[in-house]
Parts: sequence; C-alpha cells; structure tokens
Amino acid sequence: MIVIDWGTSSFRAFRIATDGAVLDRRSAPRGIMHVEGGRFAETLREHIDDWLTAGESRVLLSGMIGSRQGWKEAPYVPCPAGAAELGAALVDVPFDGAQGNVQVKLVPGMNGTDASGVAEVMRGEETQIIGALAMIGSNGLACLPGTHSKWVRVEDGRIARFTSHMTGEAFSALRDHTILGRMMKDGAPNDAAFNAGVTRSAEPGGLLHHLFGVRTQTLFGKLAETDGASYLSGLLIGHELRAELTGAQGEVHLIGAPELVALYARALAACGAKTISHDADASVRGLIIIGEHARWQ
Repeated sequence: MIVIDWGTSSFRAFRIATDGAVLDRRSAPRGIMHVEGGRFAETLREHIDDWLTAGESRVLLSGMIGSRQGWKEAPYVPCPAGAAELGAALVDVPFDGAQGNVQVKLVPGMNGTDASGVAEVMRGEETQIIGALAMIGSNGLACLPGTHSKWVRVEDGRIARFTSHMTGEAFSALRDHTILGRMMKDGAPNDAAFNAGVTRSAEPGGLLHHLFGVRTQTLFGKLAETDGASYLSGLLIGHELRAELTGAQGEVHLIGAPELVALYARALAACGAKTISHDADASVRGLIIIGEHARWQ
C-alpha cells in the first residue's frame, strides 16, 4: 500500500509493506497550493509511478488534498469517531494507473463543536491521533502544534472532541504585517525571550494588551529587536496553553514537527504540565491503521 500525507504546502509519500514496515519514502514541496490547475492526478503519478509499476495498487491520501481546495472534497466525519468510522467513510478518487486496477481513496476530515457550540473542523490531524493512540491510550489529551494548533481529547480510544487555535498563523501575520514586525530583526531563537513571553501570558490584561507590549518592551530597551520574534512566539503559545489547560489533568501528548514540539514542551513545563513527545510519523501509522478498515476491491 502507498500512504500519502498531502497538505497545504508539502507532499509526503510512503510505500508500506504488508507487515506495516516503511519500504521507501519521499517528499516534495508540492502541497495543494503548489499544484497548478488542479493537476493532482498528474502530480501523484509523477511521484509514485515507479511504485505503481512495481505492483502497488492501493493509495490512501490524507490532509488538505481532501478539502474543497484539493482534489475532491471528502465530507467530515462527526465526533466521536475512530479508525473504523474513518475507514468506512473513505472517498474514492478516479485515477488511471499505468498498470490498471489502482485504487485511490481519501481520508475524510472530522468535525465537532466547542463548549459553546461553535463548529470545529480538522483535516489531517485525525490520522496523527489514530497513529499515536497506542501511546496515548484509551483516554488522554493531545496537542498538535502548527499553523492551526489542535487540542484533541481521546475517550474510549476514539476522538471525542477537539479545539483549534490559529497560533502559528497569528504569529506570521503579526510578525510580517503589523507594526510589531517593524521593530523585529532576524536573529537566532532566544530561549530567555521565549520564556519571558510565556510568563507574561499568565499576567493580567489579556492577549490584545500583551501584544502591544511587544512593541513597547523594544522601544524602551527591555527587549532586543533580534529577540522580538521569540518573545511574541512565547506570548502567543502561552495564551493558547493556558486556555486549554484550565481544568485539564494528566499528561499532554505532543505530536508534530520536532522544532514546534520542543517549543510547546518548554512552554507546557513552564505552565506546570507534564508532556510526552511523539515523532512526526504518527500520520503514517494512522494511515496504515485506517487503511486496514478500508473496503478495498
């Protein structure tokens, strides 16, 4: 089987043996935003044609490739749900393989609501959670840092509910498109400045007030221009964590890119939370598990 994590900016493909071992892997900056004219079939063939020629006939895709902006929209599966529900809701995509009999399926995203009934959606993170369930256990809390960070509550081995935070996107927008960025200079990440931002997030005033302090701290020489980005990162992540940790118990399972996971682990420790970090290949394991529940011909 071939499993593919196809997101907004990247494409990661893995050839999987019958026992679940990864036989080969490859990646490219060919996320859905970098595929012109909806040429998804051609892009897929370009990257995996040799695997198809070698006899692979089952291809499972997850991520934004199944969104409205992707190849074909795969409807959301409501919470609570697990691998069985996701596997039963896979969407078939027509694809002409060079050897014939190639089946391409999309993993659906998931939807739910927050505590106030406002809609929540995710697409791609569900495969990472499924892949990490063996470590999370039947019940637990997971955080998936990223452009839109997800906090996922697992109950009885299924994804019960989740919330989203636009932390990564807010950081980029504030740094690149507001007055805060005018006083930021490139520099190496500064742990002390990051920690100071996390500490500030616990103080009175709220996020919007704290953000203006990024500028004034620099104006009055309390924050170096090269440390502004690290301070801003700590401030935003700190506010995210404190919103999610209210009433939370137990360890937080961190899943994602090593650099982001390390940042969140440091911030969570500063907030008094214990963490367990998982590797970024959880999505591969999740796709394999979901694929076991698929209705292949």
